[in-house]
Amino acid sequence: MQLKQSFIIALILGLGAVASWELYWRSQGVKPYLDDNKDLWANQRARLDDDNSKMTVFIGSSRILYDIQLDIWEELTDTEPIMLAVQGASPIPIFKDIVDNTNFKGTLMVGITPPLMFSTVYPEAFPMFRAQSKVAYYEDRTYAQRLNHKLSVPLQTNLAFIRDGDEEWDTDVDLKTLLRHIHIGERAGPPPVPFNNFEEIALNRHMKMPEYVTQDTAYANTIKAAWVDMVGGDRPPPDKEATTTTFVELAKKFTARGGNLILLRCPSSGFFKEIEGKGFPRAEYWDQLVEKVGVKAYHYDDYPQFRNLFLPEWSHLATEDAQFFTRELIAIMKEDNALNIN
Repeated sequence: MQLKQSFIIALILGLGAVASWELYWRSQGVKPYLDDNKDLWANQRARLDDDNSKMTVFIGSSRILYDIQLDIWEELTDTEPIMLAVQGASPIPIFKDIVDNTNFKGTLMVGITPPLMFSTVYPEAFPMFRAQSKVAYYEDRTYAQRLNHKLSVPLQTNLAFIRDGDEEWDTDVDLKTLLRHIHIGERAGPPPVPFNNFEEIALNRHMKMPEYVTQDTAYANTIKAAWVDMVGGDRPPPDKEATTTTFVELAKKFTARGGNLILLRCPSSGFFKEIEGKGFPRAEYWDQLVEKVGVKAYHYDDYPQFRNLFLPEWSHLATEDAQFFTRELIAIMKEDNALNIN
C-alpha cells in the first residue's frame, strides 16, 4: 500500500513539475516546433529505395531547403519532391550516395552555394562531414532509433522544452542548451554571438521561414550578427579543382544512366552576396562548373524577377518570396523543357 501511494505521489509531483516547466516557457513566448534532424533526413532518403520514377530529388545546402516549397512543387509538376539538402553542407556526399547506392534516374536538382560547394573534398572537413554523417546514419540506423524518433515527434510538437535537433539554436530551452549558456569567468574568452532559430519544418522536410523572422527586424538582425561572427574573418582557401572534378565525375555517371541533372543557384543578398561575389566570382566558379557539367542550370541573377526578393537574414527567402520563387522557377524550367514531365 505504501509503495502504491509513493508511486502515485511521485507521479503527481513529476507531472506537476513538467506542467510547471512547460507553462513557464510558454509564458516566455516559447512554442513547440519540430526539429530538422538526421531522422527526418533518413526517412526521406528511404523513399528513394521505393519506386522513384515519379520523384524529384533536391540536394545541396540550406538555401534550396528553404527556397523550394515542396507543396507548390508537387502541385505544379505532379511529381513527389524528396528533400535531401543538408544545412551548412556540400552537396557532394549526398550526390555520391545517390549515384553509388540507388538506381534513381529522375530529376535531381542540386543547389549550388559557392562557399560550401567549392570548399573542399576532405572527408573530415565540416561541409563534407556534415552531409556524410546523414548518409552514415541512414545506413546504420537501428529499429530502436526509428522507434525513438517516432515517439519523439509528438513530444517535440506539443512540449516547448523538448528538442531533438542537430542544430544548437541559442533560443532552445532544453537542458543541454540552458547549461551551455552558463559562462563562469572569462577563461574561455567571450561567448560567441547567439545563433537563434529560424526554421519551421514539416515531417517531409518542407522548410519555411517563420513569420517572426520576417516580421521582426530585430530578431532577423540577431541572425545576421551570427552569420558575420561565423563566416567573417579568415577562411581556408577554396579547393576549386578537386570539388569541380569530383562533382563532374558524379554528374557524368548520373546522366549516363539517364538521370536528369539540374543546377540551381539560389538568391543571396547583403553580406553573403558581397563575400560570394568577391571570393567566388561567377565567371570563375559557377560558369565554369556549368560548362564542364553540361546540363541545364539556373542562376537567380539571370532573371529580373528574382533579383529583389526578400531574404530576412541575407541567405534564405521569406516564405512568400520562396513560394513566388518556386512557382516562377517551375514556369521557367517548363518553358525550357528541363523537367522531363508531361
